[in-house]
Amino acid sequence: MKIKMAAVKIPYEQLSPEALQGVIEEFVTRDGTDYGEKEVLLETKIAQVLHQLQSGKAVLIFDPVSGTCNILRSSDPVLKDIP
Repeated sequence: MKIKMAAVKIPYEQLSPEALQGVIEEFVTRDGTDYGEKEVLLETKIAQVLHQLQSGKAVLIFDPVSGTCNILRSSDPVLKDIP
């Protein structure tokens, strides 16, 4: 039995600059978002994720059931089930 996901892709351009900044900042500061042995500045992390969204290498996902946003790589197999 296949479970349908309630999540939807949201074009990052539809968010205000402030909202997008907040979503990206929350994403890069989550537990488990380690960037390796060398510490990376928060501003650098945010810029990297924004660039990935702009280049299409990442997509913004919203799950209305949980009310949460996530950012996934465009190649993530989960995306094939998300409209």
